[in-house]
Amino acid sequence: MIESPICELLGIQKPVFQGGMAWIADASLASAVSEAGGLGIISAMNANAEWLRGQIHELRERTDRPFGVNIMLQSPFADEVADLVVDERVPVVVTGAGDPRKYMRRWNAADIKVIPVVAQVALARLVERAGAAAVVAEGGESGGHVGETTTMALVPQVVDAVRIPVVAAGGIADGRGMAAAFMLGAVGVQVGTRFLVAEECTVSEEYKRRILKANDIATIVTGRKYGGAVRCLKSPFSQRFAKAEREGATQDELDAMGAGSLRKAAVDGNYEEGSFMSGQIAGMVRERQTAREIVDDLVDGAERALVGAARWVR
Repeated sequence: MIESPICELLGIQKPVFQGGMAWIADASLASAVSEAGGLGIISAMNANAEWLRGQIHELRERTDRPFGVNIMLQSPFADEVADLVVDERVPVVVTGAGDPRKYMRRWNAADIKVIPVVAQVALARLVERAGAAAVVAEGGESGGHVGETTTMALVPQVVDAVRIPVVAAGGIADGRGMAAAFMLGAVGVQVGTRFLVAEECTVSEEYKRRILKANDIATIVTGRKYGGAVRCLKSPFSQRFAKAEREGATQDELDAMGAGSLRKAAVDGNYEEGSFMSGQIAGMVRERQTAREIVDDLVDGAERALVGAARWVR
């Protein structure tokens, strides 16, 4: 059995976080992952506090186990959502798309475990000094908004730079990837793309179908020109977006082109106009499973890989 300090810190059984994917990570998926022993995470995305409150209450009707809320710091509702997680006594807050330090004193005072997602060492150090309980070091193989550094290079550098626990994310789809993360010094993993095809995931059927059809070269990164890189599946929309970017479209033009594209994929299943955000490991996702089966497969596979690694030592 894998024993990890992140489990003791958060009161979970298995060191697996489910990624806080906008329009996807709702009470249905998060509660199922928490029930499976991992850390289910609701995405606050660009929604207001009342929508999030409803999701938190729904999750608590489904499970009494620990869970988290992912707060996208660029959301226009970030301030009110930051207050809501205190009012609702949310046990864990995972932050992304920015620097969370302006909120952290209040969250820490409310005994919320704050776990920022970081794509570089400098931010990991800053949030550690501000009282982060842990960090998620997310490499550029992940889906959605991505940084430049790969998981293999980023995780050990973050581990060496901070004293708090580090969770690895980006390009992790099975027990082998989870075992590799432990060897890099991480104490757990965050997984997004594989949970897209979980039975409890309410994402559109078209989205699930596209993930299951993906191969090793199925993704593309757009938006690097203006500092907003996003990894998604190759599709009519993403190819048009990449072409516009190459041909010199302005940031305003690209922003207008991308507005609502994730919702069109996740909710509407619109293949022509949707942005199907996905990590590079989509080609490894081959079957629909329950959230519990996914969590168990990750942990059991990691145990087998770690025990079997002894064969390399003489």
